[in-house]
Amino acid sequence: MPFPKLKSGHWVLIVIALLVALDWAIRRPDGQTRQLNEVLASQGSPALQNYPYRFQVLRVERGMAVLSTPRNVEVPALRALAVLHPEVNVKDPNNPAFIAIEKELARVQSEAAELVRAQPGIKGVRWELDRQWLSRQGIEVMER
Repeated sequence: MPFPKLKSGHWVLIVIALLVALDWAIRRPDGQTRQLNEVLASQGSPALQNYPYRFQVLRVERGMAVLSTPRNVEVPALRALAVLHPEVNVKDPNNPAFIAIEKELARVQSEAAELVRAQPGIKGVRWELDRQWLSRQGIEVMER
């Protein structure tokens, strides 16, 4: 069956669409990852569900769930908190509002880890810096 006669520009668009579909299929979370993210969305407390950052399971590796986080040693909590709560002065570590939002971040992150850790087949949780989210927020992170 011969290929239809299309202009070269159309073929380029078709190839690009196929490459995008292939990339999506490769990156698409597996069933277990989707199920764990559904647990976070449906069983999390209102504090977790309404938190301005959405913790997600990125993948599961040999029973270890890898969750996204907006902070680690490369990106201190205050940089992420400045984006999550722009109304709070995060430059003053003694500011009661800063202390409160720092504790809130720790609580919801711990809750996300505990919810995932409690699921069958999950032996533990490992955190991975959410570089894409940070980049979208204008926070530069050095590549390792």
